Amino acid sequence: MPSLRDYLETCIDAAYLGGKRTLAYFNTGVSVETKSNDTPVTIADREAELVIRERIKRDYTGHSIIGEEGGIESGDAEMKWIIDPLDGTKSFIRGVPLYGTLVALEIAGVASVGAVYLPVQNEMLYAAKGMGAFLNGRVARVSNTKRLEEATLLTTSAESCRKRGSQYDALASRVQLVRGWGDCYGYVLLATGRAEIMLDAGMNVWDCAPLKPILEEAGGHFTTWAGVPTIHGSDAVGTNDALHKEVLELLAS
Repeated sequence: MPSLRDYLETCIDAAYLGGKRTLAYFNTGVSVETKSNDTPVTIADREAELVIRERIKRDYTGHSIIGEEGGIESGDAEMKWIIDPLDGTKSFIRGVPLYGTLVALEIAGVASVGAVYLPVQNEMLYAAKGMGAFLNGRVARVSNTKRLEEATLLTTSAESCRKRGSQYDALASRVQLVRGWGDCYGYVLLATGRAEIMLDAGMNVWDCAPLKPILEEAGGHFTTWAGVPTIHGSDAVGTNDALHKEVLELLAS
């Protein structure tokens, strides 16, 4: 029976190989298609996902796999790999290096193992439940900031957050610094103590599957705006431990 460490090693390797594949197309003027949901996709997204799927199936042929580009491969429903081969495609196609490759394993409905690889920076953030979170082998921890007035707030899209109502501006007016270092990169900054709050008004499971185990193992929180700890919500907020309750109260106001 494989251990969590075994699963984590596969997860890390798959994210690394998929991320490296995207570099073949980074800053090359790659052509862009528009999917039916009006989001962009490139050959880098598709090839990276194929690489990741092949790597997972090399170790675990009977497991289920869900990928943003390739859909669902049915298998053991208790063991479900979740893939976003290129999180931050809009950044990628503009030559902005703040994108990543996400791979996670959900075991019996619990997001238990996850890796986020930032190919351009060559940074690998990973965790498994009960084993801690690490960035390139060093322990990753959220910050100890206890006051909103000293916090940094990140978001993938301030415009999308504002469409939800006044909550975003209420939160943004309280913090020290607001920036748009979004997509998975924002959660990497949060998990490594370089920001305190990361906010997304829209979320898909492949956008966030590794983030919950990583943030929790780093001492933080990953929930919906309503405070539900899940990777299956329609929105998401990540925080350090000290500010989570106060942030949720502002989002609920």
